Amino acid sequence: MAARDRLQEFGRALLRWVRAHKIASIVLLIFFWILIEIITLPFGSVARLKKTNPPETALMKERAEQEKERGRTFKIRQRWVPLGSISKDLVNAVIVAEDGTFWSHEGFDWYEFRESVERDIKEGRAARGASTITQQLVKNLFLSTSKNPLRKLKEWVLTWYTERVLSKSRILELYLNVIEWGSGVFGIEAASEYYFAKPASALSRDEAARLAAIIPSPRRFRPDGDSRYVARRSNRILERMAARGY
Repeated sequence: MAARDRLQEFGRALLRWVRAHKIASIVLLIFFWILIEIITLPFGSVARLKKTNPPETALMKERAEQEKERGRTFKIRQRWVPLGSISKDLVNAVIVAEDGTFWSHEGFDWYEFRESVERDIKEGRAARGASTITQQLVKNLFLSTSKNPLRKLKEWVLTWYTERVLSKSRILELYLNVIEWGSGVFGIEAASEYYFAKPASALSRDEAARLAAIIPSPRRFRPDGDSRYVARRSNRILERMAARGY
């Protein structure tokens, strides 16, 4: 009974403290909620990616659920290939298009982040993205497409951890094999076969640039189409590649 009485007394004292410190209680509640969200992130799954390819990603599941809600089936096209079996032009095109400092940063491009924030403030909207390849990878693998602050915090934590557990080459290999390149098209091998009827190792320089050009909007544009956006963006990518000696 003594233990029960002490527990009840503790509960009453806690309730009195909460009533007297409402703001502090809310802050502590939010802090512990975020802490739980962080410590339950899939750190073990990230570590296993050193030697194991992911069978499915969070984005694939999300797309499948979206199609199910529309009453449609969702077929996934994906074929895994090692980094060495992917056209060098494609690798370089993706890097200059999505993350120019990929090989030198530690997961975050703070210059691009600052530029993105300044432009967003100026235009009053999310006008410019600043996610690195590593950030995009962890979002694709483990998180949702939601833009809420907690999801972004999880992305930052997993990005920091991923850069310390996996090599740059492995991160790039994973990225190129799991990102979306069209409705149901995931990974560069499936994209290369779907759009150009050839393996990723045989992509031309122009085809590589056009594939890299649609990464921000893969379900809106096709690399083999006549979109002015794709033509303009792919030409810009080719210019950047030439400027870097690729």
